[in-house]
Amino acid sequence: MDLRNQRRMAASILKCGESRIWIDPNRLEDVAEAITRADVRTAIASGAIAKLPRRGVSHGRTRKRLVQKKKGRRRGPGSRKGTANARRPSKEEWIVAIRTVRTRLRELRDAGKIDRHTYRHYYRLAKGGVFRDRPNLDAHLRTAGLLKEA
Repeated sequence: MDLRNQRRMAASILKCGESRIWIDPNRLEDVAEAITRADVRTAIASGAIAKLPRRGVSHGRTRKRLVQKKKGRRRGPGSRKGTANARRPSKEEWIVAIRTVRTRLRELRDAGKIDRHTYRHYYRLAKGGVFRDRPNLDAHLRTAGLLKEA
């Protein structure tokens, strides 16, 4: 039984796609007799033809993936798109490192543990990238014997 025409008209009337038109399998003969748009409207009103709900995309898999990512999973080399520098710029790393070193130098100077000349000298060394981090700076100062106990 060819109901393509009825399906097409129903889709037009119900303002949806043809794939969303449901035709009652028990009333196929009634629907086949509906040859005008008015007949199709009557079939819709009687429940022989209905509009199916929209098929959505489940968000469940995405939620599961986000939970995994929160735990630090799915971050291996196969999942990475950008370069290491694109993911965490080396400039950003430098900014974090230099700020901690400069803050430490300022603390030591203000506490009187190093004099202003030492401060200025080590500030320039820090700018040159001599110190990796704060403990490295402290180690340098200790081995040079420049840390005063105030």
